[in-house]
Amino acid sequence: MLDSPVVIATWKFGTGACQAAWESFEKDGSVLDAVEAGANQVEENEEVNSVGYGGLPNREGVVELDAAIMNGVDHSAGAVCAITSIRKPISVARMVMEKTSHVMLAGGNARRFALQNGFQNSDLTTPASREKFNQWKLEQTAPDVAHFDDREKAWNEDGGSLDQVSHDTVGVCGVDINGNLAAACTTSGLAWKTPGRVGDSPIIGSGLYVDNNVGAAAATGNGDEMMKVCLSYRVIFLMDQGASPQEACEEAIKYLLRKRPDHQQHGAACIAISKTGEIGNAATQEGFSHPNRLWEFALVRSGHVILHEGVYVPAQV
Repeated sequence: MLDSPVVIATWKFGTGACQAAWESFEKDGSVLDAVEAGANQVEENEEVNSVGYGGLPNREGVVELDAAIMNGVDHSAGAVCAITSIRKPISVARMVMEKTSHVMLAGGNARRFALQNGFQNSDLTTPASREKFNQWKLEQTAPDVAHFDDREKAWNEDGGSLDQVSHDTVGVCGVDINGNLAAACTTSGLAWKTPGRVGDSPIIGSGLYVDNNVGAAAATGNGDEMMKVCLSYRVIFLMDQGASPQEACEEAIKYLLRKRPDHQQHGAACIAISKTGEIGNAATQEGFSHPNRLWEFALVRSGHVILHEGVYVPAQV
């Protein structure tokens, strides 16, 4: 038995996720409740423009959300992808897991399922996200990875803060005092993406994976690349083979770079937590090591939320 639950979450905004997860534990919530609460906190934070409400839209100005959740206790999972007009998609994903025999619902049918189960139709855009979309549309910039491209550099040179341009997906992994694990992953995906594009976040084994006998993992970065190596599953596979969470995260990123050698320029990262509460993290070196956009993750243990700069994996030779 652990002395305390442990939760790890991606990026600086993961501090809010960890705090919300801890508060859920204090209310006698399960580890599944905790990771859902953590994900919800970021989904509802309109200052985070890569997740949930306020997320940057696709090239037609529509916000499409992807989310998945996995429960280690019974190895169940639920997901939604390309869902529109619904806040807290991670909670819809949990409802898919608990109320249906399926894992994933997509697009308009995911939205219909949410509305039928008590969720409300909602405008997911904010004044800030609409302004960014209108600026992009005027510039007629080709779709790209909004979280890693030259537009952020331009905004920074013009006096804007890169902190205002949120990094990416939030992944939340947790373990309770009994060693039970869960994970959640939620995002608005690439800004200005082709309508209907779905990344790694709602894909079990890519955006997240849980094995209650081993650990939980989640990924963040360019999902179109990370899907090609099932990044989160690979982390857990390596842990099951005896690697520590840290060793597994670093080796998983190295594997990605071996298979996709040009990926350094896109950016990828992963986090993991073991059944015993040990944690790991790793990221590609390029894209995340600039002083204004560090690879960071948040951790809460015994009620103390701490933000850490993570480990970078250099390009493979």
